[in-house]
Amino acid sequence: MGVAIHIDNVTKAYGKNIVIQGLSAEIRPGEFFTLLGPSGCGKTTLLRMIIGFNTIEAGEIRIDDKVINKIPTNKRNMGMVFQNYAVFPHMSVRDNVAYGLKTRRIPKPERYKRADEILKLVRIDQYADRMPTQLSGGQQQRVALARAIVIEPEVLLMDEPLSNLDAKLRVEMRNVIKQIQHQIGITTVYVTHDQEEALAISDRIAVMHDGKIQQIGTPKHIYQRPANEFVSTFIGLSNLLDADLKQGMLDFGCDYRVPLDTVRPDAAGAVHVAVRPEEFTIHTDGTPGIPATVTSSVFLGMTQHYFMTLRNGQAIEVVETSDLADIIPDQTQVTLQIMPKKVNVFDKATQNTLIREGV
Repeated sequence: MGVAIHIDNVTKAYGKNIVIQGLSAEIRPGEFFTLLGPSGCGKTTLLRMIIGFNTIEAGEIRIDDKVINKIPTNKRNMGMVFQNYAVFPHMSVRDNVAYGLKTRRIPKPERYKRADEILKLVRIDQYADRMPTQLSGGQQQRVALARAIVIEPEVLLMDEPLSNLDAKLRVEMRNVIKQIQHQIGITTVYVTHDQEEALAISDRIAVMHDGKIQQIGTPKHIYQRPANEFVSTFIGLSNLLDADLKQGMLDFGCDYRVPLDTVRPDAAGAVHVAVRPEEFTIHTDGTPGIPATVTSSVFLGMTQHYFMTLRNGQAIEVVETSDLADIIPDQTQVTLQIMPKKVNVFDKATQNTLIREGV
């Protein structure tokens, strides 16, 4: 069982520039916890505060019950995997992995034994005697992962570890990382800006923006029930439509009104309705709905993607599962209906969700 990480009201500033202010989060023992957000949101800064590369101006970070604010990085018993692999080019794969054990004065036979065990775990034991320059990017990243976990750290930290790999290797390596993390049960904090990667690999995700956590939840919950418009539009794609909400009824102002039982009873007024592309149904027979014009389409095998324009000029995207019916031609006038149980509704002024908890 891994350790818990308690981040309590921490602040990080560079001069007068406050990067993180009063941020709190609880990371559970053995959890794969991902910090997700755009560049400059503070996710790497927070990771560096956990390992000790960055100082903490206020608040505290605890590993279980131990405050680590003032503990030097080399005394925190944490492993780190960097974006650029950071393997030593002059050492063999085995020596790279064993390096952390060497600095801990583990005898050579024991450190090589442990290094070989970890190399087998990450499935590159056949390359133990090679130099890093003889390895592919994915293999070098496995070396970096093995080196981080061979020291048996309490916490594993990973900073955009897959961003330098091509698309196919990223998918392969994220599956490797997830499998190994669950196998060894180590508490892991992972930083990425890639939404699909975060959804695929995480137990829980903290979505960050401007140095603040916008929402923490499982991948499924964050995708299906975002806390605000930023999360809705950052995780996947959401079409934001204007509507008025009154007594549980959405009025789109085009003779299309939809009852909605997922919103809070007191919710009313001008709202944005976040409709993901797959949460529309398309009608070509004049069925009541939101009027739109097909501007173009793309066939992607399993799905058909339509790009449409609403009467107000807003561009939206609609996705349908492919079937044997003909593709709707460009410039066709259609109507769109929403799937009421799936859409999210945000207060237009605050941009916060109006969906009831637990729905």
